[in-house]
Amino acid sequence: MAGQQAFWIDGRSDRERARDGVSHYSERVWENLGEFEGVWGDIAPVAFACAAWRIATPPLSSPGLVRRHRRILSASCERNGWDGSLTARVALVSPLPAALTISRDWWRDRGWRGWPEIFSQFVEPAEQDLAKVPHLRPTLLVDAPVPLEDLPATPDGPARDLAETAHRALTVLVRELNDLLAPIVTHLEQDLR
Repeated sequence: MAGQQAFWIDGRSDRERARDGVSHYSERVWENLGEFEGVWGDIAPVAFACAAWRIATPPLSSPGLVRRHRRILSASCERNGWDGSLTARVALVSPLPAALTISRDWWRDRGWRGWPEIFSQFVEPAEQDLAKVPHLRPTLLVDAPVPLEDLPATPDGPARDLAETAHRALTVLVRELNDLLAPIVTHLEQDLR
């Protein structure tokens, strides 16, 4: 089986949703300049890349320019307070841990359910379902450093090429996060078969 992508940039949808026919993400960058407040001229590219990521992903942009595999519930980029590096925080849908699959003694005929799926997407259970049966929805939380080497430098201000620079930052983040998470996603998907 070929490897799964954890994230990808949806350029076609970006162009189709653009008022100018070029890039909806570029429009979103200019509409959300406040996300870059306090970032301009920073010696490190971290805060700029994190702002570019926020603008490209839900909830600021839905659907986002950056799309994610169905197992990824959330993904954020944050500046590490200890050394200023970039940390990715990603929550993924997981199967039950082995310790709970060995024995079902804990199950006790309560009708436990896992992650509901609608059109192959993992979703939160409806309130009416939560009122009837218990749900156990395992997740994996990944906190990992992201290399900075290829990130573009932070602009000194909102220059004409701001959206292009933000897009370059996204391209690097998507590549690095795929390198980190795609093997995990692929393994989780193979576990279902």
